[in-house]
Amino acid sequence: MYNIVPFRATDHHSGNYLHSRQQPPNSVLKFGNPGPINDLFERTAYTASYNRKDRIPHWVGEHLTAASLRRGEGVSRDKSRFTDDSALPDLFKVYTKDYTNSGYDRGHMAPAGDAVFSQTAMDETFLMTNIAPQVGPGFNRQYWAYLEQFCRDLTRNYTDVYVYSGPLFLPQLSSDAYALADSKIEFNEDGSIRVVSKISGKQDRYTMQYSVIGAQGPTVAVPTHFFKILLVANGTDYALGAFVLPNQAIDHAIPLDQFQVDLRAIEKASGLIFFQTLDRKTVPNLCVLVSCVV
Repeated sequence: MYNIVPFRATDHHSGNYLHSRQQPPNSVLKFGNPGPINDLFERTAYTASYNRKDRIPHWVGEHLTAASLRRGEGVSRDKSRFTDDSALPDLFKVYTKDYTNSGYDRGHMAPAGDAVFSQTAMDETFLMTNIAPQVGPGFNRQYWAYLEQFCRDLTRNYTDVYVYSGPLFLPQLSSDAYALADSKIEFNEDGSIRVVSKISGKQDRYTMQYSVIGAQGPTVAVPTHFFKILLVANGTDYALGAFVLPNQAIDHAIPLDQFQVDLRAIEKASGLIFFQTLDRKTVPNLCVLVSCVV
């Protein structure tokens, strides 16, 4: 019989669970469990789970309200600087210099614009554990930023907006086809998604290809895609939207709903489960209730 027992040590990994038989006294684990370790960081404006292997977040979660988006006195992005996260062991740290001259932006998962209520909150969004490599022109500086503003604008109509953002690494079938869960998806030249077909029983050959950057050797993985998951609420009335965007320049004219996918597809591709306590079958599609354009 298998038990689920919490795995604890002196590091940031209380979220780890070990699925195992009861260990005999001579178990190899008497020398310690090698991991993987889940670094879970509770910040003022967000919570982040950090991936030590890829040196980017697994996910970053936020809770936005109209009140949390009111700017505090003297709060300014100009006062913030990208900063190495001292909470990490040196062996697994990601440094600001790892992105220098890499061709990629330091892309926020929890954006600075969501943390305007205090300077501390804004400064924490510049910790490198909240950052992943993103294509700059047309994505991080445009479409992704417009999507972040779309999330903030939802607080005008909803009392609570819950946001999860994170990276995806999708296997590639050809130069323009990827596998997402049990579907093949292609991206048009403008970046929009088209679903080609369901993956058949035939074993197609897929490859996983992505860049890796770093100032002292390749350590920081560059995601092929990013997800943004939105749960909005007015009391007990909810709506849900899940989106997957390629890490590339995207035409601003493309409606956001062109990137909408089933949340289960993101879960299958990422190994994560979202909103476990919510009966998602009863939750309506966000893009049916609001205009999903950025």
